[in-house]
Amino acid sequence: MTILLTACGESQPSSSAPVGTAAPAASGEASSAAETPAPTPETVESTESAPVEPESQPEESSQSNILIAYFTLPEGVDAISGASIIMRDGVKLGNCEFVAKTVQETIGGDLFQIETVQQYPLDHDPLVDQAADEKSAELRPELATQLENLDQYDTIILGYPNWWADLPMPVYTFLEEYDFAGKTIIPFVTHGGSGFSNTVGTIAALQPGATVSENTLSIARGDVANCEETVVDWARGLGLN
Repeated sequence: MTILLTACGESQPSSSAPVGTAAPAASGEASSAAETPAPTPETVESTESAPVEPESQPEESSQSNILIAYFTLPEGVDAISGASIIMRDGVKLGNCEFVAKTVQETIGGDLFQIETVQQYPLDHDPLVDQAADEKSAELRPELATQLENLDQYDTIILGYPNWWADLPMPVYTFLEEYDFAGKTIIPFVTHGGSGFSNTVGTIAALQPGATVSENTLSIARGDVANCEETVVDWARGLGLN
């Protein structure tokens, strides 16, 4: 029972093992749901947010054949994994968002944030409970952002936090809404200590026509603030530019 969020650490290939962590955090190849989530480091005024109006991305459309898709929480807060906010040039970023943008700055590509119509609570305990409920019910949250030019991309770099040793349910929605047959999916995860758990294998099962790369990146949340060099080296090593 784990939901872990990001951090920068290991950049290691894994064919089917990803994230998992404890109680509310999440991820780990050997973690199930026994670990306790770290408290959120900041105070949030409200646990509810207004629904997001559907819109199309990518954020920066180009003729690139690389799409960097990532799921992060509203306001740049990845509360499930505890301390998960990175400040860059005065802008607050969630862990996966920080990694995704660092990848884009290194090799180019288009950014696409996976967002839901119903936003998640920002407080730690309600968020952990909601994530657990969604996982138990196998919910597929409705997405507020849509891809309209999928044919343009040959490579999908997919980033997400490890929630309860699984993909966040919105990432399930994303992978089930699009057909990535013939494309390459390269996962990266942020976590509280459990790595990928079985999420890489889950991605392969959801997208049987795609090639899921073993050149993955796993980042522990405690390392995110200092992981830029690790991310840059990993991105360059993908050989995409």
